[in-house]
Amino acid sequence: MSGGNDRLKEYDVATNDITLHVTEQGEGPAVLFCHGFPDTAYTWRRQMKAIAAAGYRAIAPDMRGYGRSSAPSDASLYTPLQTAGDLVGLLDALKIPNAVLVGHDWGATHAWNAAMMRPDRFTAVFCLSVPYVPRGEVSVFERMRKSGHENDFYMFEQIRPDADQIWADAAVTIPGILFWASGSAPAGKQWSPLDPARSLHRPAPGPLPSWAEPDYVKHNVAEFQRTGFHGGLNYYRAAEPYFALSPAFKGARIAQPSFFIWGKADGLKELYPLTIDQMRAGLPGLVGGLELDNVGHWVQHEAADLVSDQLVTFLRAVKPA
Repeated sequence: MSGGNDRLKEYDVATNDITLHVTEQGEGPAVLFCHGFPDTAYTWRRQMKAIAAAGYRAIAPDMRGYGRSSAPSDASLYTPLQTAGDLVGLLDALKIPNAVLVGHDWGATHAWNAAMMRPDRFTAVFCLSVPYVPRGEVSVFERMRKSGHENDFYMFEQIRPDADQIWADAAVTIPGILFWASGSAPAGKQWSPLDPARSLHRPAPGPLPSWAEPDYVKHNVAEFQRTGFHGGLNYYRAAEPYFALSPAFKGARIAQPSFFIWGKADGLKELYPLTIDQMRAGLPGLVGGLELDNVGHWVQHEAADLVSDQLVTFLRAVKPA
């Protein structure tokens, strides 16, 4: 491997009627990284470095709505159809026939859906924190209404008219969500998607733990101070309307090789009472999965080295460099 492979490159790509700002590192088989909310491509720096050193080409866009990529104001432009189009368009623009997908949080949703829709372009998928659950008969929003959680469920909070303002002070809200959604938050106080008293946007009680690299936190705070949160929150606004557009994907399974990691202290587990084995119903190609003790939602940071090692092992199995 030449020393030049270690350098990060940044560039813009026009695709699917928007511009994506892309960070890239390494040479070899392509691996496409998708971040979630509220985040940027910077979240993947440690994993990108690891796979570049192993002989892979790491490509991480700021997803639409975030960072230095376009952020259409119309929430209907933030469904999995658009994000799959962005990812396919990015491969087309870079003249890459196919890639392995990596995703976290909303980025996992994007990765799972893109892999399900375009198995010819996305040959394997490695996700963190949000499992793949095939589309069912009832949306999560409807399920929450019927179970009396309309006033509690965090996604309803994320689509409130004042949600942009609730999140606006990035110097407070970015460190807050990093702390309260992590395994470092005290038991019983950690984020819960069904308890507004344990919301995502509480201020952090003090300095962040060492896993939250200061340069990463500083980058994201600055980006969200510049862009605001409207684009990122549009994914929540698009979620229920998209359910009405997606009956064709009901029960769809992902046959490509896949791997899944989540933290046992992640509040999202309340919404997905699934074991790794139970995930195989929707993921017949599931190679394996891990549930990590004392780790919350920010797996790629809280357990950075473990995630990097598992990803390199997975890549070597599915797409040798």
